[in-house]
Amino acid sequence: MTAPTPREPHPWFRGVRKPRVLAHRGFVPRRKADGADADHAEIVENTLAAFAAAHAAGAPYVESDCHLTADGVVVLFHDDDLTRISGDPRKVADVTHADLARIMEDRGGLMTAAEALEAFPDLRFNLDVKAAAAALPLGRIVAPHADRVLLTSFSDRRRREALEAARTAGGFPATSAGQATVARALVASRLGRAALSRAVAGIDALQVPERVGVLRVVTRRFVRAVHAVGVEVHVWTVNDAGAMRRLLDLGVDGLVTDRADVAIAVASGRPH
Repeated sequence: MTAPTPREPHPWFRGVRKPRVLAHRGFVPRRKADGADADHAEIVENTLAAFAAAHAAGAPYVESDCHLTADGVVVLFHDDDLTRISGDPRKVADVTHADLARIMEDRGGLMTAAEALEAFPDLRFNLDVKAAAAALPLGRIVAPHADRVLLTSFSDRRRREALEAARTAGGFPATSAGQATVARALVASRLGRAALSRAVAGIDALQVPERVGVLRVVTRRFVRAVHAVGVEVHVWTVNDAGAMRRLLDLGVDGLVTDRADVAIAVASGRPH
């Protein structure tokens, strides 16, 4: 596999119409008030069932998170510990893959990064490196699938480590910016195209919240500036249809959402 040229979009982007819908941690269908969706009651995020539901709903992209178990397996799991998901206070890093799989078997099914990439060959993955120890093994895992993987992290250091590991193994994933790079891009977007181009060198997408406290990140001016240097803007985590339409009217390219069903419906009504 060869590195995409700077003039071409990475394969992760090609062949999918905008606006892009990224199913945040997969898709967990909402349980109806009358209990009709009782089968979904125990399904949680970042599981086999959640990814399958996202795929079935028609989401082309799944966003997920990567941790490393005590025995060195990269698993798709958001939190540092198991408290929120199972009431178990242990850290993911202190639990073996087998133990975690047993805990998750009635909650939708644990997935490793390798299993997810093999099980869903039609999905494109947006993988967030949550644990520093997961960066190098994750990079090696995604290398053979790099045309349909975007690597990211709040930490630019972890993101770069995962990218370098993938490239060393012969793969060239897409990437979005960490927090420090996003901050530089926000400043640079007001200083001109040359400054912004330097700030986002090597970046394919800026994945950002609409706001950080009182600071509005996503504005029409910001989106236009980022587009001018060949980078996309994806906004997280957007679950309200009205907010989706408003952001798309500003020109954003993608929506990271817990409500893939709603986002797909909104996106289908937009001109391409």
